[in-house]
Amino acid sequence: MRWLGMQDNVMPTDGLDSAIVSISGWTDIVSSRQIVMAVVVLAVFLLSAPRGRRGLSWGSFLLLAAAFVPLAVAAIFPASVEKTRVAHIVLRFFVVASLLHSVLLVGAVTLWERCTRPMPKIFLDVLRCCVIALALLIVLWEAGIEAGELLTGSALVTAALGFALKDTLGNVFAGLAIHAEHPFEIGDWIQYDQNTAHIGKVVEINWRATKVITLDEAYVIIPNGQLAQASIRNFTQPEPWSRRSLYVVTPYEISPQHVQSVILAAIRGSFGVLGHPAPSVVTNSFMERGVEHWVRFFTTDFDKRDRVDGMARDRIWYALARHGIDIPVATQAIRLTQFPTASKESPEAVVDRLTECLKQVGLLDSLTPLQLRRLAETNAEHIYGAGEQIIHQDAPGGSMFVIIEGRVEVSIVAGKSGPRSLASLGAGDYFGEMSLMTGASRSATVTALSQTRVFEVSSESFRGILAADPTLIEKIGTSLSIRMAERSEAIVELEQIRNEPSDILQGIRQFFGMQPDRN
Repeated sequence: MRWLGMQDNVMPTDGLDSAIVSISGWTDIVSSRQIVMAVVVLAVFLLSAPRGRRGLSWGSFLLLAAAFVPLAVAAIFPASVEKTRVAHIVLRFFVVASLLHSVLLVGAVTLWERCTRPMPKIFLDVLRCCVIALALLIVLWEAGIEAGELLTGSALVTAALGFALKDTLGNVFAGLAIHAEHPFEIGDWIQYDQNTAHIGKVVEINWRATKVITLDEAYVIIPNGQLAQASIRNFTQPEPWSRRSLYVVTPYEISPQHVQSVILAAIRGSFGVLGHPAPSVVTNSFMERGVEHWVRFFTTDFDKRDRVDGMARDRIWYALARHGIDIPVATQAIRLTQFPTASKESPEAVVDRLTECLKQVGLLDSLTPLQLRRLAETNAEHIYGAGEQIIHQDAPGGSMFVIIEGRVEVSIVAGKSGPRSLASLGAGDYFGEMSLMTGASRSATVTALSQTRVFEVSSESFRGILAADPTLIEKIGTSLSIRMAERSEAIVELEQIRNEPSDILQGIRQFFGMQPDRN
């Protein structure tokens, strides 16, 4: 019996066969059974498909739905045997194509993805096209039509099609090569030509092109053939971090190793800068302006690289300014105007201002104006940028800080718990007094919340004042004891963090090497 079954009276064996016969007058039991198989395999895929992959079944649905169009044609023209035969061939094509497409989905999606990573979209698209072509060849062969004659019947048409599809086929094979070699994947940041502005995040790789989004939110479509011939830089493979480079020029008068230590301390903990791999600074070149230092660090926030670089530069500027290291200008430049800053204070005015600031510090109430002025003359101001840590918990200390402007946060780490904020201090407040008077290590971490200017009072400047007036030890010790009692009430865990000296006066005397007068 021929598969068309239009001339053979074969009785249907089930309800679906009877329905087809009643509508079209055909007795092709094979087609009806293939329809059932196509529906069953499609249902299997829908029930077993991984999450988010059921949308691939739309192709099988459309092919299966299109298979019923020839039935309608046969019902409209029942007397035309030739039209009925053509309609039946088309029906078989859509049914076989839907069946093979569903089988492909079960094998290449359901089974494949349960064993390994999802199949790339371009491979799946090529296989789906091959399945459609295979279904067409099967139906033509069963209908007695030589498919090879259709493809080779006209050399001119074949040559024209090959020439027209040259670029398209090139892009398809280049896309297959990209998926096979894995030079990049979706989500990677790549540079696809020599222009450094052409850097983007890969969002899609299809059969014709690769799509990326740049930092400017520009949507760029690059033909796969062009990518196959380009030198591609992948910033997120094989490791998720990438290296960033900054260049800083400092005067020849400052030793390179000192500058490098200052820069490394400055960028440690900056936004996006990784602790591992560790940052590094090397002397890169000797220029007319000065010594050029190459600052190198790693980040996983490649999409925020401009912010990462900018905040690292801010940290470096503040650190160099605190250490009195100026960034030299070009020696050829002629400076005709000053930078737009406030009028510079005279040294005397600076000392007067700092003396008035020290008068607001309760711990120093017992000092005379002359002694306060001496502290103002022998110590210096420092500027910290937002996010910089001024002191670190458990770090050695020997100075106190008075906040002139800005705001800081005081935090501690107790036991295995994370940092806990204790207080927020502003202009006029001070911290680090225990380290100043006893040399104790820092009991908390203080971080600048905004650009903050502080005045650091060192223990060395205090030594001469105490040596000239030893009675200050008891007065300052009493004030310090009161302040420590108030702080202990606010911080229950303080005794668990560190053992404070039981006798603050004795601790001050030991630190400054002064014993009480026994007479």
